[in-house]
Amino acid sequence: MKVLASLMLCCFFYSQAQAQDLEADTSNTHPFRKSILFAAVLPGAGQIYNSIKKKKGFRHAIWKVPLIYGGLTATLYSLIQNQGIKNSLKTEYTNRLNNLTVDPEWSSYDDQGVLYLYKQYLDQRDLSILGVGAVYLFQILDAGVESHFISFDVSEDLSFRIQPTLIGMMTPGINISLNFK
Repeated sequence: MKVLASLMLCCFFYSQAQAQDLEADTSNTHPFRKSILFAAVLPGAGQIYNSIKKKKGFRHAIWKVPLIYGGLTATLYSLIQNQGIKNSLKTEYTNRLNNLTVDPEWSSYDDQGVLYLYKQYLDQRDLSILGVGAVYLFQILDAGVESHFISFDVSEDLSFRIQPTLIGMMTPGINISLNFK
């Protein structure tokens, strides 16, 4: 609890220091570090911050928040389930070694079968931990990348055209043209 409180306090002071730097800066750029910091402290907060800061156009980052929490929930559920079964199998194996009572759930397996299942659920638990970390890091990366696109120009002044053409009056080809107005 103390670690969480000190982390939140450090994040608050860091955001205050960033706010002072941003007030001195008169450029029109979006602070991507703030978006990454929000995403690191609270998953999905960086995406919400990017949507709030976007001045024009479709604010499309908010729809990612349910996906982030869905991914975190699924991987955490898998982690909890695999950890529980792994602990049950470990208890069963130690009970069998100490000649104690056998759990009816695992009574159809011999000692080697219980040990094999234990190792299998241990591996699945480790993969679940990697899954939680991957979803968490992916949402931080997504918030950072999207913050770079806040000031990206997608107006009607930009156009891209593909037309068929003849090269040297004999060879068919494709003409690709970019127009910046």
